[in-house]
Formats: sequence, C-alpha cells, structure tokens
Amino acid sequence: MIERIRTYLDQVGDLVLRIPPEEIERVTAILIEAYEKGRRVFVFGNGGGSATSAHFVCDLAKGTAGARCRRFKAMSLATNVPLLTAWANDTDYTNTFGEQLRNFVEPGDVVIGLSGSGMSLNVINAFRLANEAGAVTVLFSGFDGGEAAKVARESIVVPSNDMQQIEDVHLILAHIVFRCLRDHIAAGAGASIAER
Repeated sequence: MIERIRTYLDQVGDLVLRIPPEEIERVTAILIEAYEKGRRVFVFGNGGGSATSAHFVCDLAKGTAGARCRRFKAMSLATNVPLLTAWANDTDYTNTFGEQLRNFVEPGDVVIGLSGSGMSLNVINAFRLANEAGAVTVLFSGFDGGEAAKVARESIVVPSNDMQQIEDVHLILAHIVFRCLRDHIAAGAGASIAER
C-alpha cells in the first residue's frame, strides 16, 4: 500500500511540474484585468469540477477580501441546485451552465469551465454563449483538452488521462491563481490580506 501512495504522490507532483507557468500567468492576468475593471467571474464544472468550481469561487470571493479593497465578483454556476436541475429537467442537461450565464454574462466577464475530458457539452455550450457575448473563456482540462480547448480562449490542460489526478491538479492550479490574485490585490490596497 505504501508504494501505491508514493506512486500517486509522485505522479501528481510530476503533473504539476509539467504545467507551463506561463499558462497560469496568462489566466491570472485575465482575472486581474477582470477585477480591476469590476467584471464578473463565473466558474463551473461537473462532478469533481463542480466541487472545485465552488472552492475556487469561495477563495476568490472571500479569500481576496480586505477591509480597504473592492470585492471580487465571483459566482459558481454549479451550486444553485434548484436552478441547475430546472434547466436540466425542462430543457436539456447540456444547457445547464449556458442558460444561467445568459442572465448575467457581459463583455469582459470571465467564464471558467472545468472539464477533465474537455468533452462536457454543458461546458462547451456555455463557452460558445460566453464567446458570443464578448466574455473571456478559460478552460481547466486534462487528456488533450477535447472540444472545449478548441472553443475556449485560454486553456490549461493537465497532461494526463487519470481523472482523479487531473482534478487534483485543477485544485492546485486554482490555489496558485488565487494566491497570485490575493497578493496583487493586497499590494494595491496597501493592506495585507496574505495571512487569510
């Protein structure tokens, strides 16, 4: 059992090191621009991606909040279960994120979708709608990025076919981006929120 544990830890560590830092920097820059312009950030995914989207939004909305700085306008589209299931039941599951976006998305907003395979139709459809609205679309994926990578403006693709390890790395990426944003916001506000 200990060998299995060590192997898993080694594999995830290797995947993290294979992510080009420049890709993380580009996504962070997109979010900094959205923050500075007062734009909104929408995050969503299915299954484990749903949980990571909620975690990421929590970090963005609360973890970057300081007494003297503007708040991040971030929302997970995966956590409003009544609305999500209403769209899934009354239309089609592939509309669950796009139809929620239709109520809010505007030019300059950031739309982040998590799809381990890159083939989640509700993520792809939401990206198409967001692109048409003038939003910036960002994908966190694995495998080869799938169809979603062809639709998103920016993508970070974890070079793996192991869904659990892809999801592990997605949360690490979310934390890296959050820490960079938190430090940027704290520096601009003149007050440290780095201990939160």
